[in-house]
Amino acid sequence: MTPATSMWIWAVYLLGLGVILVAVPNALLVPFGFDPTEEVWIRVVGVLVLILAYYSLRAAQTDDRTYMEWTVTARALVPVFFIDFVVLGLARPMLITFGFIDLAGAVLTRRALRTATAAA
Repeated sequence: MTPATSMWIWAVYLLGLGVILVAVPNALLVPFGFDPTEEVWIRVVGVLVLILAYYSLRAAQTDDRTYMEWTVTARALVPVFFIDFVVLGLARPMLITFGFIDLAGAVLTRRALRTATAAA
């Protein structure tokens, strides 16, 4: 798998997540055990996720490996924060699932970058 392909997969995931958070956030929240909400903040988060999806898609299209490296570090930190939120009683444990999705994506991109570097 190329680094661009791993970033494209990540962008598609973010695109789907962002659209759901903007359009029908409770369709995602409730099945994962979170309280339904009418607060605008979850939709604001959805917009931010859509922006990240755009950046990731552009990085995939242009094979911007510097950006890809940056995302590996950032995505690997997400579960650390989410675990902290759960330990502090700020979120339900199901949030950690989303953190590990980020971590899995980071590992996939990291491996693709290493493979590409070794092949060059």
